[in-house]
Amino acid sequence: MKKYLIIISFLISNFIIAQNDELLRLPANIQPEDRICFAMYTVHENTLKLTAQFNPIRNFEAFEASLEIEENGKWVKKAEATIIYPGYTAPFRVENWDDTKEFKYRVNHENKAFYEGIIKKNPIDKNTFVIAALTCNSIYPNHGGDISKEDLVSNIKYLNPDLIFFSGDQVYDHSEHYLYWLKFGRDFGEILRNTPSVILPDDHDIGHGNLWGQGGKKADSRRGISGGYYMSPEYVKEVERAQTSHLPDPFDPTPVEQGIGVYYTDLKWGGMSFAILEDRKFKSGLDEMVKHNPDIFPNGGYEAIFDPKVDTRKLDVPGTTLLGERQLKFLETWTTDWENTEMKTVLSQTTFAMVDNYTGKYDRELFADFDSNGWPQSGRNKALTVIRKSFSPMISGDTHLGTLFQHGIDDWNDAGYCFATPAIANFWLRWWEPNVPGKNKLKNAPSYTGEFLDGFKNKITVKAAANPTLPEIKEGGYLSTRAAGFGVVTYNKKVRTITFDCWARNVDISKPNTKQYPGWPVTISQKDNFKIEKGYELPLLNISKNNQVVTVKNQFTKEVISSIRINGNTYQPKVLYPGNYYIEIGEGLNKKRLQEIEAKAKNKSTIQINL
Repeated sequence: MKKYLIIISFLISNFIIAQNDELLRLPANIQPEDRICFAMYTVHENTLKLTAQFNPIRNFEAFEASLEIEENGKWVKKAEATIIYPGYTAPFRVENWDDTKEFKYRVNHENKAFYEGIIKKNPIDKNTFVIAALTCNSIYPNHGGDISKEDLVSNIKYLNPDLIFFSGDQVYDHSEHYLYWLKFGRDFGEILRNTPSVILPDDHDIGHGNLWGQGGKKADSRRGISGGYYMSPEYVKEVERAQTSHLPDPFDPTPVEQGIGVYYTDLKWGGMSFAILEDRKFKSGLDEMVKHNPDIFPNGGYEAIFDPKVDTRKLDVPGTTLLGERQLKFLETWTTDWENTEMKTVLSQTTFAMVDNYTGKYDRELFADFDSNGWPQSGRNKALTVIRKSFSPMISGDTHLGTLFQHGIDDWNDAGYCFATPAIANFWLRWWEPNVPGKNKLKNAPSYTGEFLDGFKNKITVKAAANPTLPEIKEGGYLSTRAAGFGVVTYNKKVRTITFDCWARNVDISKPNTKQYPGWPVTISQKDNFKIEKGYELPLLNISKNNQVVTVKNQFTKEVISSIRINGNTYQPKVLYPGNYYIEIGEGLNKKRLQEIEAKAKNKSTIQINL
């Protein structure tokens, strides 16, 4: 009997491999007119960056391509690019781009292959801004990945978003990025060709199950818990070039160890500003933590903790980092840059808390997962302290589980919201089911909502979770789209609200009776991302011009406390602590500065500001 089981297992394994090969297979003889697979672009401060992804270049074909724009019915060359090998990517750049108009473009290879799309006009005059957010794009049949992506594509076409965000794990093969990346492009190129996009590579994209990048060092194993990258720097650079070379230029392009590049940056588009993070690249490996806790790790480090008796506060040890000083500096600079910006958001690969406590199988609770950015706790709190200064929510992915929650640092709800979108295809299920109901949850809300401490003792307030159903959990590893889907975030710039939608797979969102996952939609105010309930008031500012930037700083250290473009002409800033503050009103050369302004528990004074 055992012999037959081995044979059956072998046949199933080979059948799955054959299915995967068939999904990835390129035609035996791709014609010259089909050399271009897909393209992605952004426009930031009048600079267009567009990356064309090519199928393999053959024999004596040229490794050059051009970018052309239709003007008055004729195609006009605007840029040329070398097709970079390995990876076959052609990154184009056009300065002084006129973003007040929509343009048709095409990528031209040898006047034989043409790939067309639309560069949208800047939607800065629209009252709303819409993001379609997706994550975790497995194509493996046992992940549900061989199910057509047409439902996602058609729904996103219907949405006509202003930005598309893929937060990571576009590729799940850990040694062959290129062919899987082409498959991603064949699946989603139809929406990417006409809409600006932000795409972030995550751990699976660059060859890891989990990644603690530790500044780019060389990892000692593919498991990588000591930190660093296992794959060669050339491989990592190929992946990052393919997925991120269309992003705006990095804030500080200095490479990390092994010559691996960086791409953390900001994108201004449509009256919005997005901070684009690399929340894995600088994150510490586990060695320092293990060294400080031999009682918890007598046999070396491991990726997660299932023992509820472990005091996870001890795991926050000196010398560990999350974003690193370089990205914290970037966020501080970004906080006060409000040029052509009304609202802000941070885009990251994963969540800065653990909002899933069961994973894979429903047999034991997961208490602390070091893949989460809930660890290291001090690094997490440093990052959130800066992010909340600009009243920014976060959008991320990675966890496979759609969740909406609010961060807490010193108290619950004293930092911004985070929307983690569900996976595109869900094999490795996760869900959120605490044993004790959340505190201060809304009346009749599910027990898994409300205020909690996550496994690392971080404060979180869960608003919604798209948990899989029990029948879905029992399906195990069978093909399905269990609790899978995508997210939509809509910003109303006129009234400064943010609405989060969480949709399942294989639904038609154009139909008014189509329901979202339970708990959605949720609408919050921009100011909810740094809502001070028990703080101190500065005077009411009555400003002669509408919608001015107001930045509050510590009077003595000049540390930024908060910065916002207000809505209207009156604003009363709040701060966490008593004392004297420095207030800056306006922007550019037209600013007023107030010194030694006292914060009071109740402040009834008004200051008139004439700009």
